[in-house]
Amino acid sequence: MTKYNGKCSCGQVQYTLNSDPIFTHACHCSLCQRYTASAFIVHSLMETSNFTLTRGSLSETVGPSGSGKGHVIKRCPNCGDQIYSHFMGLNNLLVLKTTTLSNANELPPQAHVFLDSKLEWLKLSDNIPKFDKFYRREEIYSDESLERMKIALQ
Repeated sequence: MTKYNGKCSCGQVQYTLNSDPIFTHACHCSLCQRYTASAFIVHSLMETSNFTLTRGSLSETVGPSGSGKGHVIKRCPNCGDQIYSHFMGLNNLLVLKTTTLSNANELPPQAHVFLDSKLEWLKLSDNIPKFDKFYRREEIYSDESLERMKIALQ
């Protein structure tokens, strides 16, 4: 089983992921651009049970989401870095802010989403699937990832 470690910028919050994520994508929507003050954010979807906080504690803020339902953002109370979020009603799944990993290169995006909002100057490689909006999970997730999602949503 693969394990990954991560932390916030100040190091007060540290964590371990106890498995590979279900799926990792780069989101180019305007909300994610604002959240990060950057061109996009990399998200890794996984079961909450596979995340272990090993140091510190997390504070919560609530923010808007593309669905309109909002999401709870878990962040370092000291430096404010986002560590993960839960979309409302989906507490068994978390959306890790992948670049908080100690080595974010270990989990590169498997897709790019919301390219209809992508900043024009950003050039993407041709070898990663791209979607103007979101993808259909059944068409892009592995069978194992689909099964993990099914279990987490029960």
